[in-house]
Amino acid sequence: MASTERHYGKRAFGVYVHWPFCLSKCPYCDFNSHVRHAAIDEERFARAFAREIETTAARAPDRTVTSIFLGGGTPSLMQPRTVGVILDAIGKHWRVAGNVEVTLEANPTSVEATRFSGYRAAGVNRVSLGVQALDDASLKALGRLHTAREALDAVAIARTAFERYSFDLIYARPDQTPRMWADELKLAIAEAAEHLSLYQLTIEEGTPFFGLHAAGKLKTPDEAVARALYDVTQEVCAAHGLPAYEISNHARVGSECQHNLVYWRGDEYAGIGPGAHGRLDVDGGRYATATEKRPEAWLMRVEAKGHGVVTDERLNSEERADEYLLMGLRLAEGIDPKRYATLSGRALDPSRIAILRDEGAIIVESDGRLRVTKDGFPVLDAVVADLAA
Repeated sequence: MASTERHYGKRAFGVYVHWPFCLSKCPYCDFNSHVRHAAIDEERFARAFAREIETTAARAPDRTVTSIFLGGGTPSLMQPRTVGVILDAIGKHWRVAGNVEVTLEANPTSVEATRFSGYRAAGVNRVSLGVQALDDASLKALGRLHTAREALDAVAIARTAFERYSFDLIYARPDQTPRMWADELKLAIAEAAEHLSLYQLTIEEGTPFFGLHAAGKLKTPDEAVARALYDVTQEVCAAHGLPAYEISNHARVGSECQHNLVYWRGDEYAGIGPGAHGRLDVDGGRYATATEKRPEAWLMRVEAKGHGVVTDERLNSEERADEYLLMGLRLAEGIDPKRYATLSGRALDPSRIAILRDEGAIIVESDGRLRVTKDGFPVLDAVVADLAA
């Protein structure tokens, strides 16, 4: 726990930048992503990103940026020079740590992979690839535009351009068995080197998959199979040196995604771009911010006002504490109950902690930290709800 103690001595500050455009909309995706058939005026958007960064930095000055995450959408549709403008703006208006982590999400198509060297030159030092599956039938069913071969080729190119890289896979797909997933996972680990993000397929309202699922045309694994797939995920990754450091993220020790840790540890971050969320500490309070989701409306708002913020709410002590609990218990390192008490003004209920500990859902460490067990993670929502009550 020494690394955690060092972390709490000095808070991290992240910058999330949202590029909202995609070549196509995946049928399972409920993110703020948009398809445009006309050319996108990247220079105009780049100026708007830089302007919103300037305005946000004026509100939250004197920060040292420890991580930057270019997410989407599909940020790898941006020209490297656009990425350069964004990173230069961050460096102009905030201090940037010498060991800053700069991640860019990318889709593993050959066209985008050729840009990796350009992104590296612009300042990106970590790439996260949206592979999603390593067999062509599953990729087609998921609405992906690449093949498994293209995905592995893109991973190989990422390996040459970046010291740090990661990729995502989706499991609990229709007709997937634990044996099939174990074999796919071993192949992924052989390619991934240091980090994997592994998400169970969820059927989100408002997506094409939601309609198909409701009509009985899309069948996902039942609860027992989904649990078996989850267990396989934990066992295979741990056996190959990539234990879960968060409920859906696996890494070799020291290779965790520093930007995502900002979210899970309840640190401060700026949200830049259409539909981006932020958490800023201003005048002794924590503010939850969100920007206009529609790209063109965000663009006009930034050009008129200097920012695209449409939600700007000061969180009360209970909301801050609940957020810390909800996010922090996703981590293998767990939470510090003393920090929860400081945020909320009240301690967690010892009797609830005792019951959950007796049930094997949580562990209380010798230093007082509270973390969820292997058996507790599959029912994490219930654990959080019980502690927060």
